Amino acid sequence: MRGILASSIGVTCATALALPLAPPATAADAEPVPTAGAATRAAVTARPDVPGSTRSLPLRPLARDRASGAAVLGLAPRAVRPFSLLGVVWDDPATELHGRVRVRTRAADTGAWSGWRDVETHYADHGADPGSAEGAADGVRGATAPLWVGESDGVEIRVLPEAGEGEGESGQEGAEADGSGAGESGDGAFGLDEPGVVGSEADEPEDGDHSGVPSGLRLELVDPGDEPLDGPRTGAMSAEATAASAANSALAPLGALEVPALNDEQTRQEYLALRGAEPTGQQRAEPHIGPRPAVVTRRGWGADESLREKRFVYTSKVKAAFVHHTASGNTYTCAQAPSLIRGFYRYHVRSLGWRDIGYNFLVDKCGRIYEGRAGGVAKPVKGAHTLGFNTDTTGIAVIGSYGSRKPSSSAVKAVARLTAWKLGLHGMNPRAKTYLKSAGGNLYRKGKKVRLNVISGHRDGFNTSCPGGKLYKKLGTARSTAARYQGR
Repeated sequence: MRGILASSIGVTCATALALPLAPPATAADAEPVPTAGAATRAAVTARPDVPGSTRSLPLRPLARDRASGAAVLGLAPRAVRPFSLLGVVWDDPATELHGRVRVRTRAADTGAWSGWRDVETHYADHGADPGSAEGAADGVRGATAPLWVGESDGVEIRVLPEAGEGEGESGQEGAEADGSGAGESGDGAFGLDEPGVVGSEADEPEDGDHSGVPSGLRLELVDPGDEPLDGPRTGAMSAEATAASAANSALAPLGALEVPALNDEQTRQEYLALRGAEPTGQQRAEPHIGPRPAVVTRRGWGADESLREKRFVYTSKVKAAFVHHTASGNTYTCAQAPSLIRGFYRYHVRSLGWRDIGYNFLVDKCGRIYEGRAGGVAKPVKGAHTLGFNTDTTGIAVIGSYGSRKPSSSAVKAVARLTAWKLGLHGMNPRAKTYLKSAGGNLYRKGKKVRLNVISGHRDGFNTSCPGGKLYKKLGTARSTAARYQGR
């Protein structure tokens, strides 16, 4: 997820801030709240009538970093409508944020403020290929990774300028986004009496004096909604929901909440039916395909199909699977996974300007598999997951952050089961290698044919730490297990 680029995340940098210097929040973007640590809570705006929403708050200059003189942007603590996922976006998707983004949030149920948490700043390595229609569409934005914080009704954020050249990288893998890593500062704000940041209203930074920080920074607060967003799941479906469900009609009834699991023989028969072939003697020895796992459909996790672009986009086949992590933290429960996916979906489409959620599949830490981008789980849907290698591939994201935390054995097994089936549909051996043509990126130039593992980590196609070192080390296990499921 994060590009391996110099930034201040891996550095012991000044995190203290002077009293915020930004003008008071306006009614258009936030409601003021008591200062950090106050026992009382401010009243907040009620939830919107329609479940699911995105709120965008522009970040303001707050103070100066003493070492660099650059502006520190952010928002003072404030009450907001309830949300559960956040991220920061900016205008130009080709511009990177060289700095440190830290947030703390107020739990809606207890009123307690969290400690400060780092937001993964490099997310450009996820997305549509350079020069593609989706990547070049109007409204596409640069962004951090999304961070799941649970239901919250208050927020405070700081964007600290980048440290000196060569002082660090864009995030330590050991400092996870769930707040369990280094750099947490308890339940208070950045210390007001510590050195590092100075400022007064007289020397408030001018616009543009934001070293390493792109223009148009905005905090996105995403409420994924408590219920499925397409109306009652037993009721009539919209045209968009019908189309998304119909893309799986060969596998499950229209409106199904899940594509059910099949055993080996059922999967083989289905494979032959999908290919329109008769089960001849030669074909009885083929294919090498793992039994189809159960997959929660988009209707099952409550996708609002009106958000995405209507058409489906396909590639010719699936030659490889890229494994990712979402870098969204590990504090979620498996029961919350559908809410996280609705949040990712809304963030990708409404905040980043993509045509749909970027991943083809998602896997939670309990090993449950979810349909991602619409178009049919058995079909070669073109995603936006591995910049430069979205053609002839599928993208699987394990929900969570796995730089310093090991993925669950259930999640690794689910990746193996999914890839054994999905790659088997296209005759691919999970333990083999294949050639893919790069569409451009920071590892391989456009047009270069690259030999990669059929099950690869995101970092194999792009210079990034995704899918996190701990998950990456488990890919060998996933390959061998997937091959065994295929009977190889």
